[in-house]
Amino acid sequence: MADGTNHEMALDILRCHLGMSKEEALKELGLSESESVEQQVLNVQSQLARDTK
Repeated sequence: MADGTNHEMALDILRCHLGMSKEEALKELGLSESESVEQQVLNVQSQLARDTK
């Protein structure tokens, strides 16, 4: 399953079952609409690389 699909499923669960807005669900997952998922992954990987030094 593609990463985007995984995020969509998680968003759907938060929105439908917990009654969150799309913005609340994105925030809960640590995602934002302004950055692409790929860019967010790169940002987290960079941060992790700095933290392990």
